Order: sequence, then structure tokens, then C-alpha cells
Amino acid sequence: MGDQDLPALIAAKEAEVTKQGDTVRALKSNKGKSDDAATAAQKADEIAKAIDLLKQLKKELGDLTKQHAATAAGGGSQGKEKFRAKLASTLEQNLFYIPAFKIYGGVAGLYDYGPTGAAVKNNLQTFWRQHFILEENMLEIECPSVTPHNVLKASGHVDRFIDLMVHDTVTKTFYRADHLLKDAIEKQIEETVDPAKKKEHEVVANKIDEYTAEELGALLTQYGVKAPETGNDICEPYPFNLMFKTQIGPAGHNVGYLRPETAQGIFVNFRDLLYHNGNKLPFAAAQIGQSFRNEISPRAGLLRVREFTQMEIEHFVNPDDKSHKKFGAVRDLTFLLYPREQQKTAAGAISMNLGEAVQNGTIANETLAYFIGRTFEFLKTAGINTSRLRFRQHLEHEMAHYAQDCWDAEIECTYGWVECVGLADRSAYDLDAHSKASGVDLNAFQKFDTPVEMEVLEAKPEMKELGKVFKKEAGAVKTAIMEMTDDQKEDLQAALEADGAGKLAAADGITKFDITPAMIKIQKVKKKVHGKTFTPGVIEPSFGIGRIIYCLYEHCYYTREGDEQRTVFKFSPTAAPIKCTVFPLLQKKEFEPYTAKVASSLLKLGLSRKVDESGITIGKRYARTDEIGVPFAVTVDPQTIEDNTVTLRERDTMDQVRLPLDEVAPTVRSMCDETWTWADVLNKYPKVEAKEEK
Repeated sequence: MGDQDLPALIAAKEAEVTKQGDTVRALKSNKGKSDDAATAAQKADEIAKAIDLLKQLKKELGDLTKQHAATAAGGGSQGKEKFRAKLASTLEQNLFYIPAFKIYGGVAGLYDYGPTGAAVKNNLQTFWRQHFILEENMLEIECPSVTPHNVLKASGHVDRFIDLMVHDTVTKTFYRADHLLKDAIEKQIEETVDPAKKKEHEVVANKIDEYTAEELGALLTQYGVKAPETGNDICEPYPFNLMFKTQIGPAGHNVGYLRPETAQGIFVNFRDLLYHNGNKLPFAAAQIGQSFRNEISPRAGLLRVREFTQMEIEHFVNPDDKSHKKFGAVRDLTFLLYPREQQKTAAGAISMNLGEAVQNGTIANETLAYFIGRTFEFLKTAGINTSRLRFRQHLEHEMAHYAQDCWDAEIECTYGWVECVGLADRSAYDLDAHSKASGVDLNAFQKFDTPVEMEVLEAKPEMKELGKVFKKEAGAVKTAIMEMTDDQKEDLQAALEADGAGKLAAADGITKFDITPAMIKIQKVKKKVHGKTFTPGVIEPSFGIGRIIYCLYEHCYYTREGDEQRTVFKFSPTAAPIKCTVFPLLQKKEFEPYTAKVASSLLKLGLSRKVDESGITIGKRYARTDEIGVPFAVTVDPQTIEDNTVTLRERDTMDQVRLPLDEVAPTVRSMCDETWTWADVLNKYPKVEAKEEK
């Protein structure tokens, strides 16, 4: 039985427990007062046997649950801590990542990537750029991290980018309220065997992002949550804005913030990007860059930090047509989806293909489903264990009011299910908000193949009245009227009817004109139109690379069977910090030219390599590179001098083959490109006895 089978076995056993519980209740309810002694004794015996079976099933369920905790999640709360401590030690010793400003004591939520960690991060970013930007022909941009106040006011971040916070009433230490509640619920779930009670806790946990401050406070009280370090009481939850505030320029009048996301830079550049793309939709723009969030209580290493790298895509579409021409390429992908209806009953994720999910309305449209599928493929190739990957749909009240559908790619690790990618149909909210705040038209125009007769809202300026009132500015008012969108026409018409006057924004977005009914005629008319103007909708995939990397570390980390001291990262060739190591078996001068030739040939094919000519045993050198996840190792030995061949070792199987020196680099390149597998290599080249692994 594999570890990945345990969730299915647990679900099946839970169903058995529930069914047997129903049987016991039915037998008890069937016990009648008028039964004769023999019948009563028979029924009592049946009930006793049914209860014994229920107890046995509950014990089996408990054993499976403990086994799953010991494998997929590090072994219960104590096992998780032990696993994380061992992993953290390996990561820090090998400079994957370390606390920033370490010699000064460090700062919570800030980390430095060392040489190995930076290489893994760069490899995943390079693969992301290839997988999305290049393959989907996206427009890549780069924007400043410092963002003016008015931009983030328009986007809603100034008013609504908050988390609910509590503090220790004695020490004043701050905590994120939902995190304290989540920890308390997870403890209850771990300690509860009864399936019904467990489900009650899971339902509360699934709605944790929906609760108001008052509801969250009530639940914290219900679960008896105290300050973790001291056991003191905590205060009621209250909001805290997560943005880092700064000033632009020495005067201090121009307020700015370190951007909380990269997306806004794409939205404010939409008009220029649309022009650059030939005024054609759909198109996508992407950005990789740093974002900043002043987290209340950073924890869990790379999972909750104050500065991080985001990789975001804004895919602009006609809101009336969210089909995707490449949807067929992902239609048949099948993986775990966790729709909102499943969450409400804590029923668990279900396996479903994307074609079915779109057809039955589980996912709102093809474009959103397409990016969900492409995200699954990206994470799978990066090395994420797909049995511990699910796509969870946001609950109704969890979504922003303007969003049409949202999903998170969640990856399971010892901290539970962690959101690593957000995929949202944001409708036209962002472009509308920036257009209204800036006064700049952020619409698109779709030209019809043939003119279409349709009813349109027409705004006609009354020039005689405009000239009388505005004189030299009458032309500017006319231009503003002619450039109004349908929404702006409707808003102005409503104001004129309700108040007898309305405001009209000039093209500069600053000047406002007072308009009366005598100055403009707004009415619906039928006319032949050659196209239509609209505000594009946006499908947004947003990736947090640090979270993906941490989950990858957990999924790839293991120890050699029979040797707990030999730790290994089973990174995919895509993610591995170094693709191949090169060893001379012995410190002999005659080996040096061959070692240099192998290393040079790898480098010429764009493969990172490391040469280890130290005098330690070959087994220790293998172990040293296994510990940083190098997938392949080449060894130059005495036979190399005789026939110009070397051995090539694969990390996880520890199998070795012998092949011509000149064929090493192309072979490793093919495996890194996934056009070849190690099985293909074994079929082509003779397997040899492994060099000493001790």
C-alpha cells in the first residue's frame, strides 16, 4: 500500500464507520417494549455485536489516520516538528535559505536564498517563463516596487488590504487571528476519532476565510484559544493594513507604498499594452517581481514572509466570450478539485477532468479552466507530488464582490494545505476602478466582421447650449461627451433625471464639467454599428514562488533506507540546483583532462555542473551531492583512459551505466528536457556495478 492510497482508504473507512453507526441506531430504535424475552435477548445480542463492530471500525480508522499523519504529514504534531527540524537543518547547512541579517539576530519574515536555494528559485522562474510567457506568447513587463497612494487607493488596497489581528492582553504580542483559530481546529481534528465530530471541525476550518471579526472572535472563545507563548487571554480581533508605507521625494507630501502585488503595474499599463498588441483581444501580460506585505506574525519559513517574489499573469478577454482556443489541450486532464459544495459538508476533494468541470458549471469558463490546467502541469513538472495537490474553489463570501469565480492551487505539507497559486476571474473590476480614478479610457474595441443593427445608447451634445455656458471650453466638453462609455452615459442620464444636473469628467481625468439636461440628449436609438466598446474582463493566475519552493522541499526530502543520516532531495531535473556532478575516482593527474572535458561539454549545453576533486571517498561525494538534490553524477575512472568511457549515476535508484564520454552531455540534456528518461538510458547503455556508496 503506497502513502498516496491512505486518503482514499481513510475516506472508505469513514464511510464504513458512518454506515455502521446508522446500523446501531436503527437496531436500537427497533427494540420494542412489547418484545418477549427471547426476542429482546436476540435483539440485545445483535446490538452488542453491532457496537463491537463499530468500535473495531473506529479503531481501524484511528490507526489509518495515525499512519497517514506519520507519512504524508510528518507524523502527527510531534512528528511534524521533528521532520521540519531535520529538514530545516539540512536546508540551512546547504544554504538553500537562511534568515536575513543573521549576524544581527535576523528579522522575522525576511530570508536570504543561498547559492543552492537561489539556483532552485531561478530554475523554477525560468521554467515558469518558458511554460507561460513564451508558450502563450504573453507580453512581459517590469514595473517599480514603489507605488503611489492614488493607484492603491483606486485598487482598494488602501481601504481593504487587511488581516484581522489579536494581541496578548498582557505582553501585547501580536498574532493573526485566523491562524490561531486554524491551529486550534487542526489540533481538535488530529485528536478526534469520531467522524461526525471531525467533520464539524472541518466545516468550521473550511470557512475560516469567510468569518467577520465578530464571528472570528466568537470562535476563538468557543475553541478556548489563548496566546500561544504565555497562555494569556487575547483581545477581540481588529483590522491591520498589511502595506509598507513610505514617502516619495524629500518633502513627504507624495505618499507611496511598497507594492503588495505586481498586478497593479499591469493594469495601469493596459492601454499601452493593448496598443502594442495591435488593439487585439484576448492577450495576456505577465510580470515577475518582488512584492511586500507587512505580515502580523510571520512564521513557517518561506510560507509567510514580508518580502517575496510573485509571478503574475493578467489575461484580458472579452467578457462576453471566455472560451479559449487551446482549451482542448487540457480538457482531458484529471486531478483533484475541491468545489465549494464539497467544502460545505467537508466531503473532501474529488477527481474530475477539466472538460467535465466546465460543462457542468463547476469551473465558470474555459479560459479560467485552461489556466488551472496549465498550472497543474507546471507544478507537476516542477516536482510537486500531485496526490498532495488540489484546486480549491473559493466559497461565495470568501470571494471579492466583483469576482465571478476563484480557485486556489493548494499543496499539502506539514503545515496543512497551503495556498500557492491563486486563479481568479476578476471580471472588469480593476480596469473600471483605474479608469474611474484616473479619468483615462481603459476600454477595448471589437470590430464586427459585418455591421450589425442594434439598439445603442447615444449621447448627443447640444452645441448651442454648450457654447453659451462653456464658451472656449465647449469643444473639450463635446469631446468628453463623445468619448463616454455606455456605463458613463447611464450614470449621467440617471443623475440628470434625479437631480437635474450631473458631472462629466474631461479627458485629463481631473477637470469636471457641470452638465444640465439642456446641454445633452441621451437616448436609445437603433443603428448599424461596426463594432462595440467594452471594458475587458481579467483572468488572473498569481503564483507565490517561495511557497511552491518550500512545499517542493518537503515533497522531495527523504532519507536512504537503512541509513537515517543520508538525506536526499529528489528534485526533478527542472528544479535541481545543479544538473550533474563530475568526479575523478582518484586524485590523479591523468584523470584531469577527462574531468575537464566532461565539465566543459555539460556547460556548452547549458547544464550547470559541479566538479568535486576532493580526496574523500566516492561514496561520500555521492552523498554530498544527493543532499542538495543533484540528479546525475559522472565518474572518471581508470577505464576512461583505456576506452574514453565514463560512468553515469542516477540519484534515486543509484544505478549506473557506462557510456562514451562524448555522449554524456547530450544524454543528460535529454533527461533534463524530459525527452528521455532514465529507463531510456538503461535500455541504451550497459548497466555497471555501482561504485562504492559508503
